[in-house]
Amino acid sequence: MTHAAPAGSYRIAGMETHDVRFPTSLELDGSDAMNPDPDYSAAYVVLRTDDGFEGHGFAFTIGRGNDVQTAAISALEPYVIGRDVEDLGALYREMVYDSQLRWLGPEKGVMHMAISAVVNALWDLKARRAGKPVWLLLSEMSPEEIVALVDFRYLTDALTPEQALEILRKGEKGKAERIKRLQADGYPAYTTSPGWLGYADDKLRRLCREALDQGFGQIKLKVGADLADDVRRFKVAREVCGPDFPIAIDANQRWDVESAIAWVSALKPYGPHWVEEPTSPDDVLGHAAIAEGISPVPVATGEHVQNRIVFKQLLQAGAISYLQLDAARVGGVNENIAILLLAARFGVPVCPHAGGVGLCELVQHLSMFDYVAVTGTMENRVIEYVDHLHEHFTDPVVIENGRYRAPTAPGFSAAMHAGSVAAHTYPGGSVWRDA
Repeated sequence: MTHAAPAGSYRIAGMETHDVRFPTSLELDGSDAMNPDPDYSAAYVVLRTDDGFEGHGFAFTIGRGNDVQTAAISALEPYVIGRDVEDLGALYREMVYDSQLRWLGPEKGVMHMAISAVVNALWDLKARRAGKPVWLLLSEMSPEEIVALVDFRYLTDALTPEQALEILRKGEKGKAERIKRLQADGYPAYTTSPGWLGYADDKLRRLCREALDQGFGQIKLKVGADLADDVRRFKVAREVCGPDFPIAIDANQRWDVESAIAWVSALKPYGPHWVEEPTSPDDVLGHAAIAEGISPVPVATGEHVQNRIVFKQLLQAGAISYLQLDAARVGGVNENIAILLLAARFGVPVCPHAGGVGLCELVQHLSMFDYVAVTGTMENRVIEYVDHLHEHFTDPVVIENGRYRAPTAPGFSAAMHAGSVAAHTYPGGSVWRDA
């Protein structure tokens, strides 16, 4: 049984990074219209303290360039070595505000994802020392403590600290009961596993049946390479799942605005639950135009949105009906708290992205915190689930009857087995030597 660390200060004594890659392209797992041959990868970081605790985090990529992402994480070592890092709000701002690092973004791209990996590792460490999973650690914080974690710069025209406090104070009522309900019933999930673009129709049909048998209340199909193929595959999924079952579609940024409207309009007869990433994640006005042009089909976006400012604009423009934050792309837990509060302010449900190695493990904590302490509801909210690579994690997600079971182990569920890291380290690990 894991226990909390004794009270007192501690310091980060060591940091190591690993370029970990999985050859998922061999079976076309993760394939879509823009990424036909992904090798799911993690630029992986481990922090070690002078009293024997560890914190684990990673940035998710899909193969080439994972070495660049790993090097960016290594560049942050001076921020953590020798530091007592109990104040994660201050350390997060210190990294994000560094004048020279900011020039590489600011607050976007490889460097920002590196900050996310380190920040998430620090939260994993903090939760391990507290003997609690991250979702519960956050949920038990006071509204004032949570607000202190957030960087409100560039947000105050949409969300002020006072408004955030009001949301969180409202969420205090019934919090204990929601924790018990979450621990008993879990959180609803949907699965993308049937819908990868490279799968044959027979495999799509079989995986749709399996998703229904496993209790999932929604699936998602990748689209955007060929309209005739998309129509055929949507028909296959409808035949298996039935006329009213929620089937979302995901274009992975494939289209321009006009082609998005035309393509989705052609798929409307098959009842898309939402269309995800119809165009560039940076095109706020394009998303707004698409949302108007394909109404009533909802628009969902977020896995490649680079920071809280773009999310703010998407919400202000009424461009999205579902917000899909990513646990490892923006600045880690701290910035994702800001995004959850923005979504609550605008009344838009959060349905996180989790299509990648370890992302299911991370985002479950964010959605559960959102339910317990921010919005108090699971209505119209689901967490994505993909059935790949969980066996490589020491605290993998558990799905029961189409729902995420609330994690109980201390930490952020981010730690990988040492053997998995060694075997999949690129290019010298045994998996890659054999390949």
